[in-house]
Amino acid sequence: MKLLIVESPAKCKTIGHYLGEGYLVESSIGHIRDLKIKGKGGFGVDIQNNFQPEYEILSDKKEIVEKLTAAANLAEHVYLATDPDREGEAISWHLSEVLNQPKEKVSRIVFNEITKTAVLKAISHDRDIDMDLVHSQESRRILDRIIGFRLSSLLQQKIGSKSAGRVQSVALKLVVDREKEIQAFDKVEFWDLSAIFSKKIGDNEYNLKAKFYGTNTEKINLPNEETTNEVIAKLDENNYVVSNITKKERNRASKPPFITSTLQQDASAKFNYNAKRVMSIAQKLYEGVELGKERVGLITYMRTDSLRIATVAQNEARSYISQKFGDKFIPSAPRQYKAKKSAQDAHEAIRPTYAANSPEKYKDTFKPDQFKLYRLIWQRFMASQMSDAIMDTVSAEITTDKYMLKASGSTVKFAGFTTLYVEGKDTEEEKAKKLPVLTEGQELKLSELKPEQHFTQPPPRYTEASIVKAMEEEGIGRPSTYAPTIATITARGYVAREKKTLFPTELGYIVTDLMKENFKDIVNTKFTANMEDKIEDVADGSTNWKEVIRDFYDPFEKTLKEAEEKIGDIELKDEESDVVCEKCGRKMVYKQGKFG
Repeated sequence: MKLLIVESPAKCKTIGHYLGEGYLVESSIGHIRDLKIKGKGGFGVDIQNNFQPEYEILSDKKEIVEKLTAAANLAEHVYLATDPDREGEAISWHLSEVLNQPKEKVSRIVFNEITKTAVLKAISHDRDIDMDLVHSQESRRILDRIIGFRLSSLLQQKIGSKSAGRVQSVALKLVVDREKEIQAFDKVEFWDLSAIFSKKIGDNEYNLKAKFYGTNTEKINLPNEETTNEVIAKLDENNYVVSNITKKERNRASKPPFITSTLQQDASAKFNYNAKRVMSIAQKLYEGVELGKERVGLITYMRTDSLRIATVAQNEARSYISQKFGDKFIPSAPRQYKAKKSAQDAHEAIRPTYAANSPEKYKDTFKPDQFKLYRLIWQRFMASQMSDAIMDTVSAEITTDKYMLKASGSTVKFAGFTTLYVEGKDTEEEKAKKLPVLTEGQELKLSELKPEQHFTQPPPRYTEASIVKAMEEEGIGRPSTYAPTIATITARGYVAREKKTLFPTELGYIVTDLMKENFKDIVNTKFTANMEDKIEDVADGSTNWKEVIRDFYDPFEKTLKEAEEKIGDIELKDEESDVVCEKCGRKMVYKQGKFG
């Protein structure tokens, strides 16, 4: 009997079905060990002994470890099949340490999708544990433990806040800075002027809308009502002629398949799912869903920043598209997409394991939220391998003796990939209306002039989707950390929600201001992104992991001591509620206690 250990119990049944009776598939249910919270320094890292980590088996995992050890003792070989990322690599290493088996009896396997082909291929290509990846995960965990423990201790002492951390402090700063930007914004008035023309074609009358541009030679801005009315007075007296028509054909390329951040953003826009919910549903789709008499892993690994696609998956998609829609819907060559430079590229983009598994095929089997997310992933991937959409665009210049107005419209000449997929928000092209047939030199009859007052708008508050996008662009955290980071700053009371938007609480302001004043590096997005780069260098073996920690720790320790002496106790103001006290008639307040 051979033993194969995965992280999640949900995978056991799926993989066990593929492997048959010669294998026992068990689960570690995630991490089995973590840094101690006792001992030197109280946070599981021996600073004096060159940052040696001190691990202990988690209290709720002792029985699991005993069960896995007993199974390993009886097995002829042990395959460690934890998730295909550095966190999974570290879990495999921890398992190899506590199972205490001969080195030649234990090997590591990875698969990007839970299918029979992928699992069997992984077993035939087993390898040793990649210690560079393990040290990369260890260095991130140790840095986060040092920063989190020392900063949290300081903040609890000074303001009673619950925690601080390397990534969460930067994410919180993004929310605070955006709110301050909104509060400081000075709105500026401006006006739009539209003209409605009537045009008769046969027995039908059409309305054509054009926007005021300016004179025939330059654009004129309309800053106020007075200027707008002056233009209206002059326009009303003029004859209107179509002076120029421009027709163009424009190709619109499909988006690449999803990575973690874009999946979270699109699911938020389309379904109003938060990041945590998206990842929970995706995890189940990855681990396997009961389809009839068998359990099938439906998507590839969902924590990824890579846009790479397996050739076999591309060929399957092209074959399906050709059969379903016709050859004109597939480009001459399979589409490849390039990830940004900071991407780990450890495994593929998020895609269906089999292109032929269309969502509608299993609609009655899925739970509603599983169906919606799987359909989104399937459609986005299939669309990424389809031909461009082709748009016919028309723009017309309508002039008087002195002034010019412009009208534009578009129609779909060839739907291409949009047959399957459109983005979460409507594009201007999708909002545009088809223009009636116009000819140069044609006179138009003015029906109405419509002035509209506007004001410039401040940048919008972050939503979960937009802050994930900002974190990705700034290089803050990694795909696996986006959802937990947002959940943490919300749970700690640093950030609150108003409908879909995030805004900082008073505690959030205080924590961020304190961090900006005393720990500029930690809340600096470039510093945080640079730290991620250094951790990447550890992963590829080009940097020693303890040197990365040492380079950070020495200046951090000095700054921490200065901050402890400099910062006085800060008293939080009580936040007023909407609840009226039944005894005195005044509004009650939220009191800040020891635990928030």
